[in-house]
Amino acid sequence: MIEEPIEEPINADPTYQPLIDAERAAAADAAEDNKGRGVLRFYDLAKKQEWQVRDMPWGEIPPFPETRMGASPERKERRQAVWRSVITQQLQADELAVMMAGQLLNMAPHPEARLYYSTMVQDEARHVEAWLKLASEAGGVAERDPHLDRLVDLTMHAETIEEKVFQMQVFFERLIIPRFRLIARSSRGTVLEDLCNRLTIDDGIHHSSGVAYERILLEGASKKTKDRLIKAANQLLPIFVEHALWRPKERAWIGDVMRETDIRRLQEDVKDGIRMAASLGLDVSDVQLPFAA
Repeated sequence: MIEEPIEEPINADPTYQPLIDAERAAAADAAEDNKGRGVLRFYDLAKKQEWQVRDMPWGEIPPFPETRMGASPERKERRQAVWRSVITQQLQADELAVMMAGQLLNMAPHPEARLYYSTMVQDEARHVEAWLKLASEAGGVAERDPHLDRLVDLTMHAETIEEKVFQMQVFFERLIIPRFRLIARSSRGTVLEDLCNRLTIDDGIHHSSGVAYERILLEGASKKTKDRLIKAANQLLPIFVEHALWRPKERAWIGDVMRETDIRRLQEDVKDGIRMAASLGLDVSDVQLPFAA
């Protein structure tokens, strides 16, 4: 069973010091009214943090947690099916993230942002490559999350870059980080743990760069554009609730056991997103909260 994660700040681990430093420097840049330089700091950091799929310990350690010695073939298959479904959901998310990153690269009007998004497209493509290799090790792919497809479809068809950056980088990239930590803690000593640790760093950079860039975009945005972000949030939140509570058939029993925890975590995620929106100067009074979050 996947263990319940211990709640912790996004950058609690000391290995994130380069990201912490970049965030602090970007905040100082913003205070000096030089937000573009802040975005470039994440471009430089992304280049330094780049890794290759071939660098991972393939063949040196198990790809994902193995069943104990002596377990029946049926038990081994059930356990492998659980991890196959976990890997499939992350593969699905990063396949969609590649398309979103490509959209942002094409739409960004600022040269600093275009430089950054060139690294983000490469990151997401590398993530897909790694997940595909892990999925092959697990025997293929499993059931897709239909609610995630709907969320991404709405984001892909959003009309403004302000909406796309907020939804993908500010909101979704922030939420995936504790999920990667949860998977890593539940798969010690495996390639899966190694990958999730790498993605925690990458997506931390994606999130922080998105916050820095959204500040630039909203600085000159009209009230109409800002209102669109709130309207889009009210469209997304009900689907996000369905996504957060959904489990494929291989992990349906986990959903039953974890429902109360899932709802509590969902409430915290939504509150965190609202706080982030307010910090960007958005009027969040019209956001419709699910589960009385």
